[in-house]
Amino acid sequence: MKQLLAILGSIVLIVALTLPVMAEPAATYPNILPLPNGWQPEGVVVGRGHDIYAGSLATGAIYRIDLRSGEGAIAVPPQQGRIAVGLAYDERSNYIFAAGGPGGAGYVYDAASGATVGVFPFTTESSFVNDVVVTRDAVYFTDSFRPYLYRIPLGPGGRLPDPSAAQSIALGGDFVFVPGGFNANGIDATPNGKALVIVNTARGELYQVNPATGNAQLIDLGGGAVPNGDGILLDGKTLYVVQNQLNQIAVVALDTDLLVGEIVRTITDPAFRVPTTIDDFGNALYAVNARFGTPATPATEYEIVRVNK
Repeated sequence: MKQLLAILGSIVLIVALTLPVMAEPAATYPNILPLPNGWQPEGVVVGRGHDIYAGSLATGAIYRIDLRSGEGAIAVPPQQGRIAVGLAYDERSNYIFAAGGPGGAGYVYDAASGATVGVFPFTTESSFVNDVVVTRDAVYFTDSFRPYLYRIPLGPGGRLPDPSAAQSIALGGDFVFVPGGFNANGIDATPNGKALVIVNTARGELYQVNPATGNAQLIDLGGGAVPNGDGILLDGKTLYVVQNQLNQIAVVALDTDLLVGEIVRTITDPAFRVPTTIDDFGNALYAVNARFGTPATPATEYEIVRVNK
């Protein structure tokens, strides 16, 4: 009997070892993340953990949403006399950088407390400070009304300098400025910060920019273009370009030097309602619907849309 039980026990063990292991179900993330009615978003950025932030053109406030639950709360309260256009995040300091639009400035907020930790006036000229990217050594802002980038140097750990340290960098080289048009818009950087990529909305062109000199080299798209180009996201050698009024995201495959590219496909979704900027989390892109052209009322609905890369 003992021998029989031992044999049966061995059989059970062998069967158990050969059966497939049932994996835990993958976490599901909602495809629609509602923002407060009347929010008027434009910029979006992923922060620590599962947090994503969206700024307000109406009040300068910034809203935080949990990517898993879709629940949200105000992270930065309304700011008198300010708006929030493009956003960037620095994990080292837990700071959110916001482009200030016609105010000619960039603003920095503590994501934990919502407090203002920096105000950087870039220009008193007619301007629209539109988008922003953080690198290891600096923060760069675009200006859609002036052919300049603005640079804030960063210290160790992302420490902010005195506001007087901000610099203006003239865009040159192949960059073509269209007077009266909406020019430099979305911006991103290579991981080492040695090259920037920007989109010119007025011309539907992409440029690789030297952050030290402002020299811009046109990215050859083989006759292609990205009209209505807005926010961009550089993921390795793949560049995602939001084309706001077209309700799509162009996917551009770039060469190693980021000087030649091909539009290989576009991403669309029925939930797109004039998306403006994007960020990514895992294998998904998150695009914020600005709904330009829709009357902005306190009851107007806005949301962030999740799509697969």
